[in-house]
Amino acid sequence: MGDREFRRGTPPVCIADGKPEAAPEPLLDVAEAVRGGWIELWYQPKVDARALAMRGAEALLRFRHPAWGIVPPSYVMPNDGSPIFHPLSESVIRRAIEDWHYFFAKRGPVETAINLPIAFLQDSESFSRLRKLIPDDPAFNGLIVEINGTEIVRNLKLAKELASELRKHKIAISVDELGAEWLQLAGVCNFPFVELKVDRKFIAGCAEDRLKQSICRRIVELADSYGARTVADGVENWADFHAVREIGFDLAQGALFAEPMSAERFAQTSWAGAQACPPSPRPSSRVELGFTSYQPHPLSDRRERQVTLLRPSRD
Repeated sequence: MGDREFRRGTPPVCIADGKPEAAPEPLLDVAEAVRGGWIELWYQPKVDARALAMRGAEALLRFRHPAWGIVPPSYVMPNDGSPIFHPLSESVIRRAIEDWHYFFAKRGPVETAINLPIAFLQDSESFSRLRKLIPDDPAFNGLIVEINGTEIVRNLKLAKELASELRKHKIAISVDELGAEWLQLAGVCNFPFVELKVDRKFIAGCAEDRLKQSICRRIVELADSYGARTVADGVENWADFHAVREIGFDLAQGALFAEPMSAERFAQTSWAGAQACPPSPRPSSRVELGFTSYQPHPLSDRRERQVTLLRPSRD
């Protein structure tokens, strides 16, 4: 569900006392995890590429087994057609909303993104329950749902309809892991997606790769034309960060800033990254979107864009 920290093809591990260990067999039963309440969300910050201040976080799924510790989701996730998939997705949504209230009490409102497949949103009952779970709180500026770019492109008409409807309920869709598919989003009328999140394979090493820079620049230009914001995912060193900032990404996410962390640790984390790497001014004429109340960095005359969730998109 969008977690790129753990990958298939490597031995499964669990984490106990901070040390990875081989996960025992059999692997975790997801239905048991849902029933037992073993689901957690760990949060990785999204950082303003100009001010280096935190502007939100992506919630990444974890399973905390009472004996094994944290079990990576990539080895136990059911496919979209599994009967347990919808209950699991609903558990993720409920936990994300609970965590939002927890963050609000500890540090103020946090823009939260979760990962869901388009199949979940396509189900009318799940769609309805999702809308009802959204807090009726004026401090809640909205929920971002990240959907894989390949899924978006393959179901573009449906994705547009869902995104337009969700915007009426403080829910916005981000096009996640976007890569070569970006060309198929060019020329889309009434673009309802609020965010384009570029796949880490185009971010890693982009400082030294002109082809990657070119692709990233075209995606940023596409987002600009639609009034959407951009996220560079998988930023792991300062060279790549400087490259994505120069290209014009709005937000950056990756191990350079923080690994995914528990909700408790996230709530206690303070951010003062601007002192570590002062942003360079770069003017921009991008339109404002409206999401959280961004404030322009004093060293930049760039207008900060905001994702509009409080009002529906225009059809």
